Amino acid sequence: MKHVTVLVPESSVLQAIADPKYCFGTVNRFLNKSGRESAFHVELVGAKKKIYLNGRTYCVQTDRLLKEVDRTDLIIIPALFGDIPGILKINQMIRPWLIGQYAKGAEIASLCTGAFLLASTGLLNGKKCSTHWNFTNKFRLMFPEVIVQEGSIVTDENRIYSSGGANSYWNLLMYLVEKITDRETAVLASKYFAIDISRNSQSPFALFRGQKEHRDETVKKAQEYIERHVGERITVDLLADRLAVGRRSFERRFRQATGNSVLEYIHRVKMEAAKHSLETSRKTIIEVMFDVGYRDMKAFRTIFRKITGLSPVEYRNQYSKYPMVSD
Repeated sequence: MKHVTVLVPESSVLQAIADPKYCFGTVNRFLNKSGRESAFHVELVGAKKKIYLNGRTYCVQTDRLLKEVDRTDLIIIPALFGDIPGILKINQMIRPWLIGQYAKGAEIASLCTGAFLLASTGLLNGKKCSTHWNFTNKFRLMFPEVIVQEGSIVTDENRIYSSGGANSYWNLLMYLVEKITDRETAVLASKYFAIDISRNSQSPFALFRGQKEHRDETVKKAQEYIERHVGERITVDLLADRLAVGRRSFERRFRQATGNSVLEYIHRVKMEAAKHSLETSRKTIIEVMFDVGYRDMKAFRTIFRKITGLSPVEYRNQYSKYPMVSD
């Protein structure tokens, strides 16, 4: 039987604590009903016996304290909510415990923004990690040594698992169920919880707001120019000339400040405008393509799919009131 420790940090998301317990408990019932033994023993563990969440609206009573757990098999770190640096500070006593458990062979899974607490231990340095798409820029700034898997739903590397944003953590729970039990049980659980077990990207849900949490004013001017001229053809040389900066220096500074190359940023800004148009207007795909400065439909579709995981028609059919039949 797998011993599962669901952490209860201060300022964590209640549902991300309750759902793993509910999930693994339900899987145990499925197994017992088919004549098999339970696969999971789940405990809620924290630094205190009672932990208040959401401004003391909820109180979670832990089964055991951190110091009482000498060894466990799998640790679940729930999503965090609020001021991340402040949350990491008030939960700093959890870090050495996580490091010690990992050294003893425990596996660790972070759900959504729980990746920040996991990364604060240093265990993710040099490793890949998923987190909520809306927090990837902040995550990169705080933990530059971690390789962020942008858009990814589940990441698995060297006994450490992480998931994308919000309800994407259910996909990680299904992944763990399959890994610990079998595919048949995971499929049964995914049907019971109405989870698309095959979903592997959070890209369709992502909003690109531009990474401006930096101090390079020249790069910010370039970003603002790109966002004001979405319908025009923009090149790296054009931007470098306008800002009176050498191309190589400009490209280096842009990537360092934003995490994207100049061309990647241009494409992402244009695709965000295209997504908005597909969601809210009756324009044809060709009209949307021209509006955001593209002239080649194949190139437009390729870039759109790369960024969103869907074709323009698939995206419109999923998010617009004005669906289309086919490409």
